[in-house]
Amino acid sequence: MQKGYILALDQGTTSSRAMLFDHEGKVVSSAQREFTQFFPQSGWVEHDPDEIWSSQAGVATEALTRVNLTSADVHAIGITNQRETTIVWDRTTGKPVYRAIVWQDRRTAKFCDELKAQKYDEMVRAKTGLPIDSYFSATKIRWILDNEKSLQAKAERGELAFGTVDSWLMWKFTKGECHVTDITNASRTMLFNIHTQEWDKELLKLFNIPEAMLPEVRSSSEIYGKTNDVFASKIPLAGIAGDQHAALFGQMCTEPGMVKNTYGTGCFLVMNTGEKPIESKNNLVTTIAWKIGDRVDYALEGSIFIGGAVVQWLRDGLKLITHSRGVEPLAASVKDNGDVYLVPAFTGLGAPHWQADARGTIFGLTRDSQDGHVARAALESIAYQSLDVLRAMETDSGIKIPELRVDGGAASNNLLMQFQADLLGAPTVRPTVTETTALGAAYLAGLATGYWDDIETIKKQWKQDLAFEPKMDPTQCDHYVTEWHRAVDATITWANKGANKR
Repeated sequence: MQKGYILALDQGTTSSRAMLFDHEGKVVSSAQREFTQFFPQSGWVEHDPDEIWSSQAGVATEALTRVNLTSADVHAIGITNQRETTIVWDRTTGKPVYRAIVWQDRRTAKFCDELKAQKYDEMVRAKTGLPIDSYFSATKIRWILDNEKSLQAKAERGELAFGTVDSWLMWKFTKGECHVTDITNASRTMLFNIHTQEWDKELLKLFNIPEAMLPEVRSSSEIYGKTNDVFASKIPLAGIAGDQHAALFGQMCTEPGMVKNTYGTGCFLVMNTGEKPIESKNNLVTTIAWKIGDRVDYALEGSIFIGGAVVQWLRDGLKLITHSRGVEPLAASVKDNGDVYLVPAFTGLGAPHWQADARGTIFGLTRDSQDGHVARAALESIAYQSLDVLRAMETDSGIKIPELRVDGGAASNNLLMQFQADLLGAPTVRPTVTETTALGAAYLAGLATGYWDDIETIKKQWKQDLAFEPKMDPTQCDHYVTEWHRAVDATITWANKGANKR
């Protein structure tokens, strides 16, 4: 058994976290720090790259000092990060040329519409597995280069570097020695060919992005370099994966057909599809799960915009509850949903519907409707949306989902987890360690450095906390799902009529 601990750096959209894991995969210490969100215009979201770095380095040190450890006790570091967020910096000075443009940012939506109007969508999806969307990095890079006249020429001379947040942290931790990314983050840029596993020259030409800017693409589990002057000891940097890929690995979804759902502000469902990419016919994203050694695993992914955020709306908007944890007892105060259905399309509908103009709706209200019915309809909407993505995954893959592994804040809600199992007709399984994103990054780093022998060893560490078995009568489930789809169809119809009027 290797000595020491694995330090996982979980760089998220609103905060930077650091977690120390021991050889049993248990959390020994953690630290977290929020950082500034900038909203310069409607639809624009930015971060300060230097604040991302300082907050992440700060919590790494804090996690160690909380348990009286030093950098000498750290065997290796794994990094997991908010995906698609785009940073461009000067290679000589190390200074960003613009703030980080966050994955949520919509400033390039019009440019994306122009590309789709020119019929590039099919080509881009065939190469990358992604639809043309401002969500991904390519159009963000283009916007930054267009923002200042001198930047394009600098980029072409190799004076600028692009990176997603993992690349930026690697650059900073190694003092510019490593300009690398891993294959999962590369697969989310809209510039990477997931079949040839290379930066795609046709896509680079389409977006007019010089290849000299781009990081070297490496596997998700290998020693990329060592920390330089950040800690007293030089620590191997040995694992990188985008947050949802890391969570899939942390849940040990290593076989085709295994699925995890992270119930956060939104919901991110990812299915391992094995060594061959599956082209989605149901509006899901085809992506790379990870690369370990010479093996690349692929995945199908579906993103739901409003998951736990609907509970926040009950709390902050309607003020039906004072704390998020209050939603479960309120929802349990009624025996069923009272035929009330809430479609939480506050920012449009995500996968598999992809209706940007849709807005939130509630159906079925009567004089008998109570706050408990609304709370229950809100909770159930998370499960219905997840079911729609799960059924699309089954159709695309031809694999019947044997169980759903869950994590994220709302996974602690037993009423929701039971309802999810009832709808899916398969167990919903919550692990004992729910910090699966950080755990996945730790596992990838530990595999690369021999801290853990192999994936089979790690699999034995995954333990369930609770398994929610389906209990509801299938006829009742069918009724609920049918009524949910009626509500979704009505929401989309209303949105389309509104769009036509405009």
